[in-house]
Amino acid sequence: MSELHVIFGAGPLGKWTARELVKLGKTVHLVSRSGKAEHMPAGVEVIASDANDLARNITLTKGATTVYQCAQPEYSEWAEKFPPLQQAILDAAAHNGTKLVVGDNLYMYGRFTGPLHEDCPIAPNTKKGKIRAAMAQTVLDAHAAGRVRAAIGRASDFFGPDDHDLTAYAILPAVQGKKSNLLGRTDQPHSFTYIADFGRLLATLGTNDEALGQVWFAPANPPITQADLIKLIEAELGRPVKILVGGPLVMRILGLFNREMAENVEMMFQWTNPFVIDSSKATRAFGLRPTPMEQAVRETVDWCREITSRG
Repeated sequence: MSELHVIFGAGPLGKWTARELVKLGKTVHLVSRSGKAEHMPAGVEVIASDANDLARNITLTKGATTVYQCAQPEYSEWAEKFPPLQQAILDAAAHNGTKLVVGDNLYMYGRFTGPLHEDCPIAPNTKKGKIRAAMAQTVLDAHAAGRVRAAIGRASDFFGPDDHDLTAYAILPAVQGKKSNLLGRTDQPHSFTYIADFGRLLATLGTNDEALGQVWFAPANPPITQADLIKLIEAELGRPVKILVGGPLVMRILGLFNREMAENVEMMFQWTNPFVIDSSKATRAFGLRPTPMEQAVRETVDWCREITSRG
């Protein structure tokens, strides 16, 4: 049997991390509450389990080389459920002497000017940013104390096959002949991450010990505006795409009726201002480069067509 890698969370990041690990010849156990994950390659076993269950996590990760934390609760449940969920995964990795790779985002940096990189100050200005910052510090502290060998992979807003956030509201509707839903301002430069590139980063961190004890950004193409993204989608579809732009006020109003929408309001600054990252660290260390934006959009449009045809 090849080297075992265990992934908690069967969302888009968990799935793409699994696919990349299989390419590296690893055996993968993908753990989710439902025990379901579609379109997984041979070499991936999907296991039903609650990631909050420490004893079960210890059993599932025994003998594994690396554990990947790609699970998260709904936005509205972060404060209550996210820290203990991640802690149960960290504690299991520490108990078994297994490496830990955490999939993270950029909320903890708050507002910033200039390209964001891994060594920028942690300065969260939102509730969710503070939660993410504290959780990441717990991981880095555990590594520094010798409890667990860990690395953190971070990415900007991602899109691609299996994604049901940015892809679902901006790209899928366009493929279906509906309005593409955008946020904030469409003329601001924004770094987007292709989900396959994020998965490739985590797989790389989990198979290279020199990555441990550090934070790494997933490869991202040069920033484009949301208007530019729409042009790329139009080029793939061969027709114009209508858009609907939701500003901060609209999001606040929608948030009165939808808790998840309400949770997005505090993050709107990422869409009303430039949001640009420098992901060159992973390129220098591991040779990781982003999938060209045109190819990433093409593959995403093809996936949207496929799921639309399935009904």
